Amino acid sequence: MEIPAIVGAGLVVIGVGLGIGRIGGSAMEAIARQPEAYGKIQTAMLIAAALIEGIGFAALFAV
Repeated sequence: MEIPAIVGAGLVVIGVGLGIGRIGGSAMEAIARQPEAYGKIQTAMLIAAALIEGIGFAALFAV
């Protein structure tokens, strides 16, 4: 693997981690504000996290 590919892969992993972390934090804030909407918030959070992770995998395979 060449250096630019390694750096690109590292940036992809960092970006995915930040994105999923932000989704998780926002979901926790939303659940704290509206505990009765826990199920809907969790479902939306998991779908969004899965989509971000999928894009991350696609980007890693592209590198």
